[in-house]
This record gives sequence, structure tokens and C-alpha cells, in this order.
Amino acid sequence: MQSSIEQILSSYDDHAPLSQASTIPAAWYVDPRIAELERLNVFSKTWQLVARTDHVKGPGQFIATTVAGEPIVVVRGNDGILRAFYNVCRHHAAAVVTQPCGHVALLHCPYHGWNYGLDGSLKGMPEFEGVQNFDRAQNGLVPIRVETWECFVFINLDAHAAPLADFLGGLAKRVAPLGISKLHYFDRRTYNIHCNWKVFVDNYLDGGYHVPHLHKGLNSVLDYKQYTIENEDRYCLQSSPMVASDEDAATGAARKGDRAWYFWQHPNLMINCYEGYMDTNRVIPVDVDHCSVIFDFYFADIGDASREYNAQSVNVGNRVQEEDLGICEDVQLGLKSRAYRAGRLSVRREAGEQLFHCLLAADLRRGLESSSAAAD
Repeated sequence: MQSSIEQILSSYDDHAPLSQASTIPAAWYVDPRIAELERLNVFSKTWQLVARTDHVKGPGQFIATTVAGEPIVVVRGNDGILRAFYNVCRHHAAAVVTQPCGHVALLHCPYHGWNYGLDGSLKGMPEFEGVQNFDRAQNGLVPIRVETWECFVFINLDAHAAPLADFLGGLAKRVAPLGISKLHYFDRRTYNIHCNWKVFVDNYLDGGYHVPHLHKGLNSVLDYKQYTIENEDRYCLQSSPMVASDEDAATGAARKGDRAWYFWQHPNLMINCYEGYMDTNRVIPVDVDHCSVIFDFYFADIGDASREYNAQSVNVGNRVQEEDLGICEDVQLGLKSRAYRAGRLSVRREAGEQLFHCLLAADLRRGLESSSAAAD
């Protein structure tokens, strides 16, 4: 007999101290009902990174993407204001913007030719004479909240969510000294992985536990014994002193500085920083068994003289991700085994993973309570 969603959620104890804590149960990774609950109550209610600010710097510049299954468009108005809308024509629901990015004077629906201003207002509807009781002012594109931080653009589908600054909490202060807005975008890599999105986040948040075993190159430049984990608000900072090493020449040349900084912001954003380098990782659920991870790479210098070095650095990052990809897919298989229900956590290494699980549990239980209250 299938367990109810309430039973599945209640099977995790988010009040247990780390020394007694377990992971969230396997069912949370493999049950489609949990995935739908996450779509509605995690990804629809948290601030999601969708673009770089230089994507939408000038009037008419736009990006189009999806968040929690919803099509969205973010565009800079002629008045300089950045706005976001559902990318859905109010006539027959076609996508108004069909390219991932670009520059436009108007938002033009290709289906029936309806036009919208960069402020979302409905400007024109061909052959619509004689239609009664139609208020053009009430039929503009439906707005979405949008805010910026550092060099990033975030949106939130929840009209009642706290501002982005509140959501980021102490993360903004910890990131500020690193000067990430001075870095320049260089390249993107996307990985399609046969695992639940939470498996990838767990792997990231294990406090370097897997690094000596899985990432020999990366391990050679980190002082693993001095690796630290700090939890605050809705973020975790993992960091490590760096050491000079020629054990792996490519990694030693590409990962430099006094310290490595690995930030995770609930639920699905990672920011990794070394000297003169940053990459961001966005983990996007596809379905209960699949996710996509989008890596954007930034460098202090992206001129021609640095292009080869930067490309080699991206390749070092790609090797690490390829190493993670295989293990994450193995874990997804194991989570479906009758031999596994949940695992214990390392007190020394996995405090960040526990924070993730507790925040997720709170989001899901809050969402389920709201749904139950609405149904009464």
C-alpha cells in the first residue's frame, strides 16, 4: 500500500541534532508527488537566478527561460526599469518571446500578432474591432517580481515573498569582499544528469567528504584537514585553504589563491570562487529522476591573451563535474533499492547537507499545510 504524502514528509525528523540526524528518506528523491510539491512550494516560492545583469543592460534587451515549469521573460524597459513577465500571450497563451535572448522594440506574439510594450502593457490587437467588454489595460502581460544582486538577475513567482535581500540574508555580506561583480562571463556548460536534483545538492554539501576519493586533482590543491563548514540563514559556506601542488598540473595551474570559497544558497544555487575565478551552478529539476545543472564561468581577464588559460580552467571544472555525474547517477539507482531507506550524516562534514534537508522539509510541510487549509 502506497504511503500518503503526509506520511512521507513526517518520516523525516528535522529537529534531530546533527549527531543523531539522518538524511531525508529515499522516498523524497523518487516519489513524483514530492517533485510536484517541490515545484509548487520550493521553486515557485524562492528567488531563482535566471540571468546575468549584462544580459539585460540596455532598453529592449531580454532573456526568456522557465522557472518551476512557467515560461518567463525578463526585459529592460525604455525607462531603464527591469521587469519580468509570464511569457504567455493573453489572447491564446502562445509564447510572446520565442528566442532565449535578444533585443526588441516591442514584445510581439507570433501567433496572432498581439503587441506588448516593454512595460508589459497591451499595445495592439489586429482585427479585434467589435469585441465588447474588453479592457485593454487589464490584458497586459502578467508581471513577475524581479530583483538584482551583484551581477545576477533573480525572479520570484510568489507575489508575497520577502525581498531578495531578506532571502539572501548573510550570504550577501559574506560574498561582498570577493568582488565577484568585477569578474567577466566567459563560458557556459550544461550537464543533463540522470538523478534527482537533490542528489546533486547533497553531493555539493557533503563538506568535501567525497573530494579525496572522487576528485584527486581538486584534492591536491585543497588543505582538506582545514576544510570548514558554516551554516547561516538559508546558505552554507564551505571553504578551504589552498596549497601549491604539482600533483595535478592542470588543476594546480587553474585553481589558485589563498582560499577556495564554495557558497550554496537554498534551494539550488552554488557560487564557487578562487582567485580571479568564479563559477555559478544552477540545479534545475527536470523530473523526479533527472536534473540539469547549468555552469557559468567567470574570470578576471577574458582578453585574447587569457583565452587559452581560461579554456583550460573550464576544462578542469568540466573534469570535476564528469566525476560527480557518474556518482550522482549511481546514487539515484541506489535510492530506489529496497536495501536503502535513509543514511546517517557525518558530524564533521555534513552539516550543510542537514541544513538543506531541514529547509526543504520546512518548505514542503508549509506548502502541504497551505494546500490542506485551502481545501477546507
